[in-house]
Amino acid sequence: MTEVSIDQLRAARADGAVVVDVREPGEYVQGHVPGARLIPLSQIPASAHELPSVEPVYVICASGNRSLRASELLGRAGINARSVRGGTRGWVDAGQPVVTGPRADQS
Repeated sequence: MTEVSIDQLRAARADGAVVVDVREPGEYVQGHVPGARLIPLSQIPASAHELPSVEPVYVICASGNRSLRASELLGRAGINARSVRGGTRGWVDAGQPVVTGPRADQS
């Protein structure tokens, strides 16, 4: 499992990276990385097969703790998971855009 910075996530997103938000739905709708797919941590084991196994998957939560756990679980399932250090709080603190609502790209 690899941990990446907000800057690394930003660069990866520009290249079309897959981003998975492992927070709960109530947290996600309040603000998430544009394009991030919601898969709460509790659903990661059952949903791993839906994620690409070759390209990196960037995993984010609120601060970085749940994403570390999710990345570990995904790694065991053969997913190249990368936990985003600092989480969504770090993303917001870095002045990056946030989307609200239940959809990945909805504002």
